[in-house]
Amino acid sequence: MNEPYKDLKLFGGTSNMHLMKEVCDYLKVVPGALVNKTFSDGETRIELDENVRGRDAFILQSTCSPVNDNLMQLLIITDALKRASARSITAVIPYYGYARQDRKVKPRVPISAKLVADLITVAGVNRVISIDLHAGQIQGYFNIPVDNLFAAPVLLNYIRKHFNNNLAIISPDAGGVERARAFAKRLNASLAIIDKRREEPNVAAAMNIIGDVRGKTAVILDDMIDTGGTLVEAAQALFYNGVEHVYACCVHPVLSGKAVQRIEESLIESLVVTNTIPLSRKASRCPKITVVSVAEILGEAIKRVYFSKSISSLFV
Repeated sequence: MNEPYKDLKLFGGTSNMHLMKEVCDYLKVVPGALVNKTFSDGETRIELDENVRGRDAFILQSTCSPVNDNLMQLLIITDALKRASARSITAVIPYYGYARQDRKVKPRVPISAKLVADLITVAGVNRVISIDLHAGQIQGYFNIPVDNLFAAPVLLNYIRKHFNNNLAIISPDAGGVERARAFAKRLNASLAIIDKRREEPNVAAAMNIIGDVRGKTAVILDDMIDTGGTLVEAAQALFYNGVEHVYACCVHPVLSGKAVQRIEESLIESLVVTNTIPLSRKASRCPKITVVSVAEILGEAIKRVYFSKSISSLFV
């Protein structure tokens, strides 16, 4: 164990083991030892393989697909740490599953994002670190501190290095305008918004472009891409309005269903994503998809939480 982190223990579930390794490399710490097995009926079995009494424990686990298995794994690791007398438990959740179910959109539906927050809190987590929560108000669903980090620094660096200066940052819907405006300001780029009409979940149609994009290089910016329907429709609408090139950036590459096929067949020249969610084998082979790492951001946040230093200064 690196001496400055002698009381820090970083454990990882199976959701994103490559990111876990990168974060450990950044911090120069050895991953916490645990046994992670499954009973024949599918139950998760966790056993900590080292002493954590009086230590500050961190669990890195994205609640991505398979969402329910990864969520249960996070809860069970938390319970194991609590019963082993860890001093504090911080859940590092790069991608927070169920975040899209953050409000009642019609009668008789649950607010699943709040339910998951309650489960995590009751399990024994003392603090949550996440990246680009789908809705900022999810922080208020917890009665414990939540640090909502941003992948903007790594995405901005990539855009500056690889795309030309005649940029238009595109928000694929009204909800993403604040994020797109922040990027446009930092890149000295113009801003446009796509008027999207969603008839049902995972089905979207891009209708109108609000803003001048003719002759521009368009960069569609979103927090996540699931089925890819919104992205493909947005790219088509932009080309109809005279853009010269279309690229896309997102933080969380959910990429379910036929998303990869849609991206391969679309007008998008490249899609830049982060590694908050590991790519499927098919997605990792797609020549249009590029991955940038958030390991440094997560590692620095863990370090600052451990030493009780400011996290907000990371994004000034």
